[in-house]
Amino acid sequence: MEYGFVVLGIVALLFISMYGYSYISVAQEKAKLTKERQLRKEKEEHRRQSRLRHQAIIDEKVSKVAARREEIQRELQLLKDMKTAQKVS
Repeated sequence: MEYGFVVLGIVALLFISMYGYSYISVAQEKAKLTKERQLRKEKEEHRRQSRLRHQAIIDEKVSKVAARREEIQRELQLLKDMKTAQKVS
């Protein structure tokens, strides 16, 4: 009876180690999925930031083109006014 607790302890340790060994693969899989999810989020954020920068560049170019278009329209109107003023004189 003196070694009964030792044997019981060894059996308990055996079952605990079997549970731990089987749980390691589950924990590793969870960690892997978490890491992949984090990488995916980082890539999405990088892609979103890149699109925002690109859109800002496009918006800037469009506003420059619109400003130039208005300037040209004003110059054309000024030329038309000058032309009509010359005809009247």
